[in-house]
Order: sequence, then C-alpha cells, then structure tokens
Amino acid sequence: MQEFLKILFASGQKGFELAFFILMPIMVFMMAIMRVLDQKGVLRRVAILAAPVLLIFGIPGLGVFAIVQILFVSFAAPVSTFRIMDQDTAISDRKVAAGFAAILCMSQANATLPLSAFGLNLPVVMATSVIGGLVSAALTYRFFAAHLADSVELPAEEEIHASRSNQNIVQMILAGGEEGFQLVLKAVPVLVLAVLLVNVLKAVGAIGLLESLCGPLFGAIGVAPASVLPIVTKYLAGGTAMMGTTLPMLQDGTLTVLDLNRIAGFTINTLDPVGLAVLVSAGPRFSSFAVPAIKGAAFGILVRGVLHLIFF
Repeated sequence: MQEFLKILFASGQKGFELAFFILMPIMVFMMAIMRVLDQKGVLRRVAILAAPVLLIFGIPGLGVFAIVQILFVSFAAPVSTFRIMDQDTAISDRKVAAGFAAILCMSQANATLPLSAFGLNLPVVMATSVIGGLVSAALTYRFFAAHLADSVELPAEEEIHASRSNQNIVQMILAGGEEGFQLVLKAVPVLVLAVLLVNVLKAVGAIGLLESLCGPLFGAIGVAPASVLPIVTKYLAGGTAMMGTTLPMLQDGTLTVLDLNRIAGFTINTLDPVGLAVLVSAGPRFSSFAVPAIKGAAFGILVRGVLHLIFF
C-alpha cells in the first residue's frame, strides 16, 4: 500500500506539471489567437475560400470551421460547429457524414501542440491530417454514405455566417485565454490517471510483458515495442490519456522522438471512445451517421499511418 501511495503522489505531481507547465501555456495562447481570428472574420474568409475545394470531397462549407477547430483548438471544439450543421437542413445527411469522417481522422490540437514541444513533427502531422481527412471524407461521401440523402450545397457566403461581437481585442484575448484554461482544468484528471496507469504498469512489469508479446508484430512494421502502451491507451481512453502516457515516456527515454513520429499517424486522431462520445453529442444526425463516418475515418487513419511510416 505504501508503494502504491508513492506512485500515486508521484503521478499526481507529474500530471499537474504536464497540465500547468506544458499544456496550459499552449492552450491559452492558441485559444486566445483563435478567438480573435474568429471574431475578426479571418476564419470565415478562409472557410469561404476553401469551401469550393473541400466540397469536391463531400465536406460542406461549415466543415472548414470544424477542421480549423480540431487542428488548432481541441478535439471537443468542433462540437459547436457540428451542432449548427446538425440543425441546418440545407446541409445533406451525406455531407454531414463525410464531414464527420474527416474530423474523426484528423489530429487534435490538445495532443499535437504539447507533443510538438517534445519533438513531434507538427508540419508533417498537420499535412497527413489534411490528406487523411480528405481521403476519409471522399470515401464516406462516395461509398459508405452513398445511400444517404444528398442536396445541392448553398454558397459558402450564405452558409457560413459572420460572427457578431461587441468585444474589443483585449476582451477577445481574455475570453479565448479563459476557454483555454478551462480546457486544461478538464484535462487534469485524465492526465493524472494516465500517468498513474503508466507508473503502475511499469511497477508490476506489465509494460515489459506487452512489449515482449507485441514486439515481433510491431517490429515487422518498423515500430518500437515501447509504442504499444501509447497505442493501447489511445484506443481505450482517448487522445488526452495517450498524451499523458507518452510525455513521461519521452522524458525518461522509454520512447524516442522517432518512435513518436512513426506512430503519430495511427494514434493522434479522434477515433476513440472518448472522442466519439463527445462528437456524437452534437446532435441526432451525427449519432445516426456515425457508422459510415467511422468506416471512412478508419481508411483515412490507415493512410496517415502508412505515410508516417514512410516519411520517418
């Protein structure tokens, strides 16, 4: 019991340090910047410009907002955009499924930004996210959701409404920073539990056992056996927990930067129980069309994973 308490207290300290000394500065800064860009109409202009291209892959105009939110804010940020899409009858069921698939495949900022401080190649992750997301959307739109109703898309200028706010720039920055801080507070319990999981598994020898069991399979595709824990954690407990297990492993040398970049294509996305639970809460259409979206996202993640193995 005494040994467990030592592990528990050490895990709490490490989780707190990860949250407030690594995650918080990044999230507060990014949320403040995104709030200003949104309120000043910059994101709307970018979305309007990108909408015609993304529509080729079946992604509706509002999907651009969701893509920006997942890549630069957090895995939960697209929910606000998804709620609008869910209620907008002008956006067809088929395009909702395609846009959902793209987001499920892409990397979430709350994992990529902190990990980039430890060696994650952010430009490559962003590029493969976009490529994988487009593949996911196209496959979903053309095949997996082909049976769903479709309609002609409204012009992006009509679909994407301008933000209305009376705040000055300082108020925008403060509001965005506060949102970032709240995101970090919500992540603290997950980070502490994730670090505790790693430390307990190390103490009982489970990590070594997993590595010996999965080592040959992972070695065959050029992935280090130590990568098994982040991968298992990601698909059981979500991206934030995966980050919480990965950071201590990077710090103590259990996992190398090369290993991190090689597995990033498979592990940094929102296709996990936590991500799905949050995103389908956006509305009934998203929960109804989750199956075709998951199928498309799975293929997109496979493409991303192969690209990372080739590149690194």
